[in-house]
Amino acid sequence: MLRFSLRTGLRGLALLSLAAVLLSAPTHVLFAQAASQPQSRSLANGGERSAPDSAVPEKKEEIKDENEAYRQSPTVQKFGAMLGMKSGQAATAFEVFNFIVLAILVGYGLLKTLPKTFRNRSTSIQKKLVDARTATQEAAARLSSVEERLAKLDAQIAGMRTQAEADSVRDEQRIKATVEDEKAKIIAAAEAEIQAATTLAQRQIQQYAAELAVEQAARKLVVTAETDRLLVESFAHRLGADKGGQN
Repeated sequence: MLRFSLRTGLRGLALLSLAAVLLSAPTHVLFAQAASQPQSRSLANGGERSAPDSAVPEKKEEIKDENEAYRQSPTVQKFGAMLGMKSGQAATAFEVFNFIVLAILVGYGLLKTLPKTFRNRSTSIQKKLVDARTATQEAAARLSSVEERLAKLDAQIAGMRTQAEADSVRDEQRIKATVEDEKAKIIAAAEAEIQAATTLAQRQIQQYAAELAVEQAARKLVVTAETDRLLVESFAHRLGADKGGQN
């Protein structure tokens, strides 16, 4: 950007110099043309020079004649008469004056162009510095946030490990309690089945014992004819007694 600003300033300086030269050149050229017209007429009257090998000396002579015509021009002489100078001194003073005017124009252009260029450059640099400072602050904030998260990450991992261990212990205890509960239920069901089977077996044994006792008693009981008669008489006597008591 600084190179671009210098290039812009130099370009403006060149343009101003060119403008000043264009402003000052016509007078010099007009003077030279005005002074060279009589000489060209005299050359036309005197004859034409057509030798090719004399072209370079002719150009030098023309330049010299133009400078001399410029120095002897009416404007320069008038300017010298106003200042009380000779024609050569007046031409030199006129050239110095033109140079001063050109320098003033160039200086004015520089004073008008360069401060604005430098001011824009300074503003651009300040803006870039502010942007860079802002970006640096944002990057530092993000870095601090990342470092803070990384610092908390160890604590979070330790907390997760502790939580996992606690959950594992609780799950183990819960599984053990469930197993013990299922074990107690299985034992209770087995004991109930055993008790029911024992009760059923006892009943069956008692029933079998009663049947066996009845069978043994039936085997021991023998009814004879005499016993049968006595039983019938006893029954009839008892029946008669019952009827008499009722009357």
